[in-house]
Amino acid sequence: MSATGGKFENQVAIVTGASSGLGKACAIHMGSLGAKVVVNYHSGEEEAEEVVKEIKQRGGEGLAVQADVSKEPEILNLFTKTVDTFGRLDILVSNAGLQVDAPFLEMTLEQWQKVIDVNLTGQFLCSREASKIFIRQSRATAAEERSERAIGKIVMMSSVHDIIPWAGHINYAASKGGLLMLMKSIAQELAPYKIRINSVSPGAIKTPINKEVWSDESKYKELLELIPYQRIGTPEDVAKAVAWLASDDSDYVHGETLYIDGGMTLYPAFSDNG
Repeated sequence: MSATGGKFENQVAIVTGASSGLGKACAIHMGSLGAKVVVNYHSGEEEAEEVVKEIKQRGGEGLAVQADVSKEPEILNLFTKTVDTFGRLDILVSNAGLQVDAPFLEMTLEQWQKVIDVNLTGQFLCSREASKIFIRQSRATAAEERSERAIGKIVMMSSVHDIIPWAGHINYAASKGGLLMLMKSIAQELAPYKIRINSVSPGAIKTPINKEVWSDESKYKELLELIPYQRIGTPEDVAKAVAWLASDDSDYVHGETLYIDGGMTLYPAFSDNG
């Protein structure tokens, strides 16, 4: 299968946390649409190289680069290596995130800080560096060659728990709630530069992180009670939405959160008048 002539032909994308789960699906899908994809990973080097291999099998180009998104020097290296290898950057899919769960009264500062550092500070660092590159590239382009469309696109990976409280996961929910305002605030600030920033908030998605739930028949049945659409989502559901937000098809969409949740945020418990 060839990616030549795809929606993202001649565009370069970084996808953080792309060695598995949603990041993997996003990287492979965007690669199949013509993007040159930098597959960022924290520790799964072998898995990241497999993602690159699949991108190439679909006709795209890929490169695996290790970086802990919560560490500024490693992020600077990730973005420098991207530009040194591919010459530019057009898209950031800021996906990397984790959970470290504990009841509120038992949660340690270390557990709290780890999630905030990766899920929120990591998004800040990646979005800041991508935006600097977008602006630098734009200033290097002759005025008559500049398009009315975005000079760069950022899609942040959030969660339905940016608006749904989640007992037992307060560090994760706080990080995603913070991400909602981080995204909107930098979207407001960077709009005049023609940098587009949006986020996606997935609900229950069939990934390795929640296999314990969807692989257990009784737990899966309970989960479906929270999903009016009566199915669990797939990583491809999310990847397709991310690709749309990163493409010129959504050029006038800015500062928005797209919920990909089968209706989980519709408060299904109230469907029978409460």
